[in-house]
Amino acid sequence: MEIHYRELDNGIALIKLSGKLDIIGTGAIESKFAGYCSGDGVRVIVDLSEVDFLASIGIRLLVTTAKSVAGRGGKMTLLNPNPDVHGVLEVTGVPAIIPIYSQLESAETVLLAS
Repeated sequence: MEIHYRELDNGIALIKLSGKLDIIGTGAIESKFAGYCSGDGVRVIVDLSEVDFLASIGIRLLVTTAKSVAGRGGKMTLLNPNPDVHGVLEVTGVPAIIPIYSQLESAETVLLAS
């Protein structure tokens, strides 16, 4: 599992994950991911386009981090998961907690409006 971070011109954090969000992959990026999502009022887009497997521990990481971000006045969205990962997110009810967008511009618009 790889994690890449960059801040967009509008101040939104873009975190790109690549690989498998299973127990090994989640463990490899968990502390960096939490660090990138820390602070008050952060706006975060998590790009899942290169995540090819999502296990329950990966779902837990995304949901608990999103709730933590929201508790500090921020917001998180997910971007462009592949069909298999999107299916797992839908079945587990994640979109009710973290909105999912297929286009970066849509995710940015929602985060900037809130």
